[in-house]
Amino acid sequence: MSQSAKISAVVITFNEEKNIGRCLDSLKGVADEIVVVDSFSTDKTEQICINKGVQFFKNPFNGHIEQKNYAMSQAKYDYILSLDADEALSEELKKSILGAKSNWKYDGHSFNRLTNYCGKWIRYCGWYPDEKLRLWDRKKGHWGGINPHDRVIMDKGSSVSRLPGDLFHFSYHTIRQHISQINSFSDIAAQAAYESGRRSNLILDILLNPLFTFAKKYLIKLGFLDGYAGFVISVNTSYGKFLKYVKLRELNKKNKEI
Repeated sequence: MSQSAKISAVVITFNEEKNIGRCLDSLKGVADEIVVVDSFSTDKTEQICINKGVQFFKNPFNGHIEQKNYAMSQAKYDYILSLDADEALSEELKKSILGAKSNWKYDGHSFNRLTNYCGKWIRYCGWYPDEKLRLWDRKKGHWGGINPHDRVIMDKGSSVSRLPGDLFHFSYHTIRQHISQINSFSDIAAQAAYESGRRSNLILDILLNPLFTFAKKYLIKLGFLDGYAGFVISVNTSYGKFLKYVKLRELNKKNKEI
């Protein structure tokens, strides 16, 4: 049986003063409450959030999955709309969510994410359509995956629909910012791989994997149609793979596993 629903929007933050205002403004008129969990920002993130009238909490960051599950637990309502601080709802997506909210029929809803890279909307490189499940009943799903690549995992048998409209993702303002995040995320990915018992292979992982990643992004996924930005994304993505596996090899070597 369908029913109307109240939605808690949930966002995690750390030094997001450039993005969080846009994110929170896009949730107005859609969410019945907005919960922000911050990992002790040192910029104006907290002040901006308080001025926007959200429920604001501080919690130490122990991983994306852990932080998002904690944030979800602070929500008043069971129906969760989860956004990253650098994301915002498009007008079309707002209308779709309001429609789902007024006549809730499914356990979860997904929608496409459209990414802006250094001022350009990216339609290829495997970045679009980038389907994300971000609206769901928390009694039926939770955050899982492997850090830093978190995803919502729904219970077996859950029903999910796809809503029209894009989730805007304002990913990187500069290439320097992208490279900085690649370095940070490769640390997390290498550590997660190491803890799962993974070993780094010199030929397959360090040499061939980055080359295949570039070919996949730039040629197979038509990244060249995104012009210069598509080339940079393809190179940086392959570089991220390279860093992950050389860092994993370093961890293996440090612990005498290779």
